[in-house]
Amino acid sequence: MSFELFLFYVFAAITVFGAARVITVSNPVFAAMFLVLTFFSTACIWMLLEAEFLAITLVLVYVGAVMVLFLFVVMMLDVNVEPLREGFVKYLPWGAAVGLLMFIEMSFLLTQRYFKAENFPIPAPSGPEYSNTKALGKLLYDEYLFQFEVAAVILLVAIVAAIALTMRRRPDTKYQKPHQQVDVKKSDRLRVVQMPSEKR
Repeated sequence: MSFELFLFYVFAAITVFGAARVITVSNPVFAAMFLVLTFFSTACIWMLLEAEFLAITLVLVYVGAVMVLFLFVVMMLDVNVEPLREGFVKYLPWGAAVGLLMFIEMSFLLTQRYFKAENFPIPAPSGPEYSNTKALGKLLYDEYLFQFEVAAVILLVAIVAAIALTMRRRPDTKYQKPHQQVDVKKSDRLRVVQMPSEKR
């Protein structure tokens, strides 16, 4: 067994363990931390596959930005998980059935002739002049340009929808009006009162 294969098994085991703990741990903050571990070990596997750009993107975007947002929302909302666990037993048969179906499908795919190891040879290591970012950009903006533009439009629509949902006017919420705050004069906020001095 080579050292690269040993590292792959180590990071793959950490990834499976972290993903399992994400859905089994009771504390949502701990679940987010295990998700960070899963992302980081997945980035290490991509580094072994010489996909450095994807690995650093996963760390910067998901671990550095998305997970911080998840933690912020979880700690801000202070979600009470006790009512959510009350219906766990009721939906357990459905969850077990879906999990069993997924296990059967994965077993069927992985045991087929097409998915044998000899059908997927490991490519030779690339030279020092090889640029993973250049190859990814050429493939993305050349062969998959239409799909990339469609994904960009979908993301733009999602951003506009999220902003529209958060900008709804609620009658019980107080809003600030910056233009009125800027145009305010001293006479609107300050009143000088003349009071006679008192003698002791």
